[in-house]
Amino acid sequence: MAESVQLPHKVIVGTAGDGPHLLITAGVHGDEFEPIVTVRRLIKSLKPDELKGRVTLVPIVNEPAFRRGARVAEDGLDLARTCPGRADGSITERIADALSTLIRTADYYIDLHTGGTLFELIPLSGYVLHTNPEVLAVQKRMATAFNLPLIWGTSPNLNGRSLSVARDANIPAIYTEHGGGGTCDAEKVEDTVAGCSNVLAELGMLRNPHRWTSRVKHVVHDDRLNSGHMQLNHPSPASGYFQPALKLGEIVEAGQPLGEIIDMLGDAPVSVAAVNSGMVAVLRTFPSVSKGDALATIIEVRDGKR
Repeated sequence: MAESVQLPHKVIVGTAGDGPHLLITAGVHGDEFEPIVTVRRLIKSLKPDELKGRVTLVPIVNEPAFRRGARVAEDGLDLARTCPGRADGSITERIADALSTLIRTADYYIDLHTGGTLFELIPLSGYVLHTNPEVLAVQKRMATAFNLPLIWGTSPNLNGRSLSVARDANIPAIYTEHGGGGTCDAEKVEDTVAGCSNVLAELGMLRNPHRWTSRVKHVVHDDRLNSGHMQLNHPSPASGYFQPALKLGEIVEAGQPLGEIIDMLGDAPVSVAAVNSGMVAVLRTFPSVSKGDALATIIEVRDGKR
């Protein structure tokens, strides 16, 4: 019989008044480091006498993947595609089961991510375009309060994710992407800590809420099938060395060169073109690619919003 998984976590119970239960998780992928430091910071900085309700903080959901320094654990399954998991399954399936059980106890949920070792992303907060208008309205408030430059609402039909568990339980939930590249940037940690505090204030969970200046530049709602599935965008046509021709945040036109895949000797580069117009919101920065690997995501934006 498979051994059950217990996710190490800290619960901070507020003494400033009654309030809801907010869950914040990091380390769903083992190579995303800024969120891990963010949650550890929150464990030390959140004060019960300033808090209404309670906050559950999980600094590393996927410890086996973190120990490998990789996105996934030894069974090769992506935790963000495996929820709600199985209590008697492989290690990732059991972690997914434990995570899903914890999500269902919450009133609100924030799942913190980065581009990992492979990608750079425009800092963003995202959510599924929930069919329940009340849930969707709260998610919009949470994403706006998190105060990153891009807000991205995407297809509600993607399954296997932490947010799909929250979706099915009608729990307002957002995810964030800020950081990556295999390092841990202190400024991005500060942004993420501030974002979590902003959401706490927005939900009425802080005794002395603070004000912030909005940094949101783009709000994009895209309900097309598979929107938000970054690993399906601009698949590499060949294996080799990816040399991008564009920078993160650039505005591009469909057909514009995105980059080249270069073979070992550099004799037969394969050009890759943008399939749609918009802003480069995700860009692969790890040069080694296999055929089919995602290279970029281009999000259509018009006058700052869509």
